[in-house]
Amino acid sequence: MPQAAIPLRRLALRSLRSVERDIHLVLDPIRLALSIPQAAWLLARQRPAAIFTTGGYVAIPVLLAARLLRIPTVMWEGNVIPGRSVRATARLASALAVSFPATCRALRADGPCLVTGTPIRDVAGIDRAAARERLGLGATDRLVVIFGGSQAVRRLNAAVAGALEQLVQRAVVIHVAGTEGMPEAAAGRVALPEPLRDRYRPAAFLGALLLDALAAADLVVGRAGSSTLAEATAFGLPMVVIPYPHAGDHQRANASAMATAGAATFIADEQLDAASLLEAVGILDEPARYAAMAAASQALGRPGAADAVAEIVLALAERRPLPDAVAVDQIAALPLGSGAVARAR
Repeated sequence: MPQAAIPLRRLALRSLRSVERDIHLVLDPIRLALSIPQAAWLLARQRPAAIFTTGGYVAIPVLLAARLLRIPTVMWEGNVIPGRSVRATARLASALAVSFPATCRALRADGPCLVTGTPIRDVAGIDRAAARERLGLGATDRLVVIFGGSQAVRRLNAAVAGALEQLVQRAVVIHVAGTEGMPEAAAGRVALPEPLRDRYRPAAFLGALLLDALAAADLVVGRAGSSTLAEATAFGLPMVVIPYPHAGDHQRANASAMATAGAATFIADEQLDAASLLEAVGILDEPARYAAMAAASQALGRPGAADAVAEIVLALAERRPLPDAVAVDQIAALPLGSGAVARAR
């Protein structure tokens, strides 16, 4: 943030990522107590019109200070099942913004809870035909994009390696293997019959090119993080979701919500192998089922979620009534930049 010329002020407390029995068991409550007046002093100086937070332990001093100073706060949560720290702090927020309706029930907050979806990058200007041309895809080529985010890609990579030749016979495959997975992926590509090699495109990371890949894709295989699901549904893409099995099992609930809506095929992490991956990708050969999943995915898409969240924040900042659930849903369903916030500007 400092490198981007964004002012940064740190509080005394630290994130509770570790729970070892050490000196921090004594210091953490002291840090928390010191951080509350520290946050109050900073907010009293800055006098923000509103505060946006994703909650959690590190937000406690700011939320308490904001309530003391009567500064409205918006908390956003992207998972179906919020973590314990978010549940503990949700009642301190003036309003909640969430990605899934079930989250409102889980948080049981006293204030308004509005379903905005997950804010993502602007996808409105990305043309599918142009993206496919940039990727060198033919008119009849089907594209499967496989990526596992930043955590636990090893099992995904192993499934791809075991099914590789059969996969690329069905579709062009863009596979984000991560830095550690690239040697094996590159070796797998070399081992393919020469006519099939160009149909397998492993990469350590895609970065900004991921949006082109999603725009051009026919199917996405990946984890069930909130942002991954939001970007796939913004493009109306069917998914094969393999939830990350740790971190409180939040992704399993996210994946179940997608599968229940008919937009995804669910494979538990421990059940993922070459055979289950090939079976799931077989949806490409079932036109009616594929079309139904694509329609379900598109119905879940909230490409304007950032506008919807911004509208809630601005409403509180300007001390005007919050938009109702219908208005929020309408804004979120529009392309980013075309909602009520953009019109107000």
